[in-house]
Amino acid sequence: MSTASRAVLCAALVAIASSASPLCGAAQRIPSDRYDSYFKKYAKRYFGIGFDWKLFKAQGMAESGLSPTAKSWVGARGIMQLMPSTYHDISTHRPEMTSIDDPQWNIAAGIMHDRDMWTLWKDSVPDDDRWRFMFGGYNAGEGTIFRAQGVARASKLNERTWPSIESIAPTVPRWRYKETLGYVRAIEENRRRLSQLAPHDSAAP
Repeated sequence: MSTASRAVLCAALVAIASSASPLCGAAQRIPSDRYDSYFKKYAKRYFGIGFDWKLFKAQGMAESGLSPTAKSWVGARGIMQLMPSTYHDISTHRPEMTSIDDPQWNIAAGIMHDRDMWTLWKDSVPDDDRWRFMFGGYNAGEGTIFRAQGVARASKLNERTWPSIESIAPTVPRWRYKETLGYVRAIEENRRRLSQLAPHDSAAP
């Protein structure tokens, strides 16, 4: 099992159950603050003052266990598990962004990609649920989440809420929905843990 796959599996297990597992011993430890300055800097730059930077650290924990050398079986790399093609598109007009394997630029590009996802649901999903759509789109692709919203709408459910997406997920064609739903839940659990570690350092959403 690759480092990235192990990290994702561990994060999902932590989100589902609190019991320890030998495979996930690292997931139970206090997360490193080594890259916090990057998460804070680029959360502020791309999402504005007051946005909870811990959401993105929680995402990095779910993606790679905050490992800058993580690589997935499909070729995603780094802390934010970006595909090289995605990183190239983001960094093309930003000469300061050098290697995808540089933790700073991997985090910056990942949060920029999150911003693209966030913007897609700007006018259609309330902010308190929009981050789930954002991370769902990051994991599965925005087209998949739009298709899921269409299925929810056809089922006469509120396509603007994530619980509706969860409920119809098994019926959406061409979607590894268990992976995506587990990913979003893992981020939520990681964020909860981070907020407990720093209860006075929290912000919207």
